[in-house]
Formats: sequence, structure tokens, C-alpha cells
Amino acid sequence: MRVDKFLWCIRAFKTRSLATNHCREAKVFLGDKAVKPAQEVHAGDVIRVRKGAVYFEWEVVDFPRSRVAASLVPEYARDITPESQRQKLEEIRAAQRDLMRPVGRPTKRDRRDWEKYFKD
Repeated sequence: MRVDKFLWCIRAFKTRSLATNHCREAKVFLGDKAVKPAQEVHAGDVIRVRKGAVYFEWEVVDFPRSRVAASLVPEYARDITPESQRQKLEEIRAAQRDLMRPVGRPTKRDRRDWEKYFKD
């Protein structure tokens, strides 16, 4: 099975074209080598995918006929992402949660303050 199709089938990517683009951008690795979208994967292969600053890893167990439900993914791929990468992902998510976000639409006063700030 093609690596891009496999990653889409196990729900690593929302669309197959996203999986294909990640392969083309050399963000998908089979072992230590970057792979093209049409690269064949076999049972026992380890696929590593870079999403942002985090590397996710899966071991191929079996091949689905098509995209499977999230509850069935462990039958086809075993998640072997290192704990250090999981912690890194949690740190990134925590940092994004802690960012100050506006609470709705800016007021006239906010707009005037911004204009004053950016004018200088």
C-alpha cells in the first residue's frame, strides 16, 4: 500500500492530499529516509511523520481496505511515538492555551489605542 494512502487510512491526516503534500515536502520518513507519496509500505515498517515541531511514529501492523474508524486504527498501526515527543506536544499546546486572546469584537477605544500605538 502507498505510504500516503496508509497515513490517510489510519487518520494521521484529514485528507489524502495533505498526506501526499507532507510526503512531497520530505516530512514523512520510512526508517531514516524521506519517502515519496507512492512509496510502498510493508508490515513491520516504521513510519515517522513530522507535524510542526513534533515527530509522530507508527509501526505498520496490517493494511486497511479504506479509511477506518478511529477506534479501529490500533488494528492497523501501532503508535510508538516517543514520550519525549508527546511531552513536547503538550508543552506546545499549553503555550498556545496561555496566550492572551481577545474576548470578542474590539471596541472603538481599542481601535484608537491600536492606532495610537502603531502610529509611533
